[in-house]
Amino acid sequence: MTLGAFSVSLAVKDIHASKQFYETLGFSVFAGNIEQNYLIMKNGDSIIGLFQGMFEQNILTFNPGWDQNAQTLEQYDDVRTIETHLKSENIKLERETDGSASGPASIVFYDPDGNTILIDQHI
Repeated sequence: MTLGAFSVSLAVKDIHASKQFYETLGFSVFAGNIEQNYLIMKNGDSIIGLFQGMFEQNILTFNPGWDQNAQTLEQYDDVRTIETHLKSENIKLERETDGSASGPASIVFYDPDGNTILIDQHI
């Protein structure tokens, strides 16, 4: 199973302070809109998302169909295929897809320690 591009989505208190901090660590803005309280930042293949006021805890994010530069992959495991696999392994999903549709969709579940995992397919 291939989950796609990986990033950590951080719930930040002050997006401007967080942006400045991560720029000091060598990250630069890759996508997003600071006026809408979110930025995606990169340092090499490392990706972090800064999100102010959108969720309470940090999230491990995977994007099926994308590489680390948000470029579409020719072959990938669709989020609905991943969802079917997780259900077959008795992993409880917090949010599921429609299942019958195609294209963009997402699922949410938790690891054994309560960390949120988001599989968010944009294509």
